[in-house]
Amino acid sequence: MIRAEYQRFMQTLHGQNTTDSVRKLANIVSAHFDELLPLTTHQGQRIRKVVELCQTYWGSTATSIPPLVEQEVTQEVPISRLKSLAVGPFRGFARQEVFDLNSRLVLIYGPNGTGKSSFCEALEFTLLGNVAEADSKRFRDQNEYLRNAFVNQLVAPSLVACDERGNDIAIVPNESAFRFCFVEKNRIDSFSRIAAQAPAKQTELIATLFGLEAFTEFVRNFTSEIGTQYIDLQGNLALRLAQKQQSLQGAHQQIQANVTELQRIATEESALTNSYRPGISFEQLIVELNGNGQAAGRIAQLETELQQPPPPKSNLSVATFEALGGEATTLITELRQSQQQLAGASQQVSFKQLYEAVAKVQQSSPGACPACKTPLQHVQVNPYMNAGQELTKLQQLGELQQKIVQLEQKALQAIFKVGQSLNTCLRFFSQNNPLKPFELGNIQPGLQWWDSLFGPLPDTFTGWQHLISQIQQLEKNDKQAEEVIRNRENQQAELKLLRDIAQQITVLATQKQTALGNQANAQRLIDNFQNENAQLIANVEAEKPVIARNQEIVAAYAIFVKKLTDYSNRLPAHLVADLGELVVELYNAFNRNDVRAELLAGVKLPLAPNQRMRIAFQNNPEPLFDALHILSEGHVRCLGLAILLAKNLKEQAPVLIFDDPVNAIDDDHRESIRRTLFEDEYFSKKQIILTCHGEEFFKDIQNLLRAEETRNARLLSFLPRLGEQHVRVDFNCAPRNYILAARNHMNRNEVRDALAKSRQGLEALTKGKVWRYVSKFGDGHLSLKFRSASSPIELRGLAEQLRSKIAKANFSDPNKACVYDPIDQLLNRSGDSREWRYLNKGTHEENDRGEFDRQTVELIIMSLEQIDVALQ
Repeated sequence: MIRAEYQRFMQTLHGQNTTDSVRKLANIVSAHFDELLPLTTHQGQRIRKVVELCQTYWGSTATSIPPLVEQEVTQEVPISRLKSLAVGPFRGFARQEVFDLNSRLVLIYGPNGTGKSSFCEALEFTLLGNVAEADSKRFRDQNEYLRNAFVNQLVAPSLVACDERGNDIAIVPNESAFRFCFVEKNRIDSFSRIAAQAPAKQTELIATLFGLEAFTEFVRNFTSEIGTQYIDLQGNLALRLAQKQQSLQGAHQQIQANVTELQRIATEESALTNSYRPGISFEQLIVELNGNGQAAGRIAQLETELQQPPPPKSNLSVATFEALGGEATTLITELRQSQQQLAGASQQVSFKQLYEAVAKVQQSSPGACPACKTPLQHVQVNPYMNAGQELTKLQQLGELQQKIVQLEQKALQAIFKVGQSLNTCLRFFSQNNPLKPFELGNIQPGLQWWDSLFGPLPDTFTGWQHLISQIQQLEKNDKQAEEVIRNRENQQAELKLLRDIAQQITVLATQKQTALGNQANAQRLIDNFQNENAQLIANVEAEKPVIARNQEIVAAYAIFVKKLTDYSNRLPAHLVADLGELVVELYNAFNRNDVRAELLAGVKLPLAPNQRMRIAFQNNPEPLFDALHILSEGHVRCLGLAILLAKNLKEQAPVLIFDDPVNAIDDDHRESIRRTLFEDEYFSKKQIILTCHGEEFFKDIQNLLRAEETRNARLLSFLPRLGEQHVRVDFNCAPRNYILAARNHMNRNEVRDALAKSRQGLEALTKGKVWRYVSKFGDGHLSLKFRSASSPIELRGLAEQLRSKIAKANFSDPNKACVYDPIDQLLNRSGDSREWRYLNKGTHEENDRGEFDRQTVELIIMSLEQIDVALQ
């Protein structure tokens, strides 16, 4: 696998991006791969060997990369499935065995140590041309690893496949085509253990999962460059010249620094120009801002314009003034009406004044009439009491007088405001203004001034009309003044911006002038050195061919190692590219019984060194978490398996070979993974070859499948060796599918065994497929009765509950009768009937028990077969 991956790397060296020297070095490494593979960086073992090989074979090595050996074989092997495998002597096989694999499902069971791994390694060798385990165990000669130790022989296994038309095809090893057919339990184990290792180690998880650790280690043992302790890169004259050139180091650095500085200045000039207006040059920008001898720049224009004072504003408006005039008119009208009303009551006013005078002299003459001095006891009417009563009657006159005073004050205030507006008009229109006679001085304008505004002037217009007209003009002028003021604000902002740009121009110009001066001075020093040391330089040139080859080797090696390292670093990203969504689907399928908060919404696989695998959960898909930090080991295993299976699907691998999933999967996930592999649609069109050491897992797979699928599957059992040094295989393994086993027992007239398997089959169906079917199309929540807290579910009660759910009118499966009828056929018989005594009690041992009724057992098996077919 290491050599094959290196050969794939070499194919990336085609094209103009790789020099002939690099390709030549890659060919030397390939030609001496076995010599270099075991060497490491310890004491420079590998780099010394590389230098030795390059100096020896540099001139005779081709510069073209040979085509990949696999490319000489048909790249797309049109196989439908693997058909047969002949293996042995090979690993645990001391002699040849031929395996019939011509089925979509090949299920292999056997305890540990019975040869299942040897079988899988034979498939790996025939499909890939190598065995990864041999590389990981440092076998330089794979034949030593693959040879059967007891007969000391090795015969290469042969594999035959068939295409979509059924034609036989002899498989030629092609790692590129078949490398993703295999799911290795050891890789999933290593993947799950990475979570407990150092963070730096965790970046290798994808390489570990796809079995690339050995290739990664091979790449790491190339040092990044060849040091001068391993190869001569300078002659004496070159060293002498280099010592002299050290005095020019500052000049060269100065030139480089100034080149960088000029590039920076040019970039900033371009950015500054584009920020002002795209499409003009930096020189045009300077002229446009600062001007030239022929025209002033924009900055000078703005400064001139902004020196002009802003136009004044009157702050008058016709609407406001008319509202003010209307208010004054209303107040004056009301005042005059009140005055007329008061004048009409002039006699009453006189009496009011009389009574008020009488009331005032009461204190000075309390005992006699104030007019005639008659004692009050002799007057017919008490003058003080009469005055009080009459004043009460004339109280409204006082209120009217008070109102007139208030109205007069308000009217004068309104007239004054009108006068202020008139004075404003006179201030703005001072020449020949017809309103000049109405100008207010220090005298408060009165009603007479107000009335004069409405009298005709010599031009036949009233002062009020002239006032309205001029206010209209001032309002218009104010709007124009506001526009001018707004423009001044924009001009001020523009001027500030342009001044900032002009300042930046000045800074850049100064920096550029300084950089050019420094560059010229440094170049002058270099030119002088060249003239003074011309002979020495010529001698160094003559010496260069001696060391040119070594320099070429060193340069090519550095690029080669960088490309090889980059290829190794990118390899995991290439392997998992575009797998994210499919990985999420498969992982959630493996964990279908978990709550939503534990199912994934997304996964970000590491695509670069030092990246971590990040996951998000469905209940909160925004935050991302470190998968190896937050997931349990069992869930990490599921994630690793999901990645491998997603790659198998993405690459459209023709077969899935899964070696011992019992070791790779924890107990909690086995059922869901079985359903994903054998019940969901992901792998329904793909041949699956699965080995396991767990008999329960072997049995559970077969009972997850339909009986017909199990009948068509190839079932093999690897048996303990019992002292024999050869793999023992039962090619006629008894099926573990309960319904199929019941039918086989029945066909052999083994009624008792058929009934035992029937009970197991009914239990497996009702607790598995039927219950899931009810949950899918209806309500899978059942109400079951137990005899005690520790009692198991009674089979008849479970079946009755399921039948009642299917019988409901809202059960959504239109073909539910196919499931309902055979269940109903069993349940229509009483729970005390012979059939249900069989199913409930099964075949427990009883003395002198009567014979089982063959027809009844046949009916039970037929019902189970009908349910199994209906739930396909």
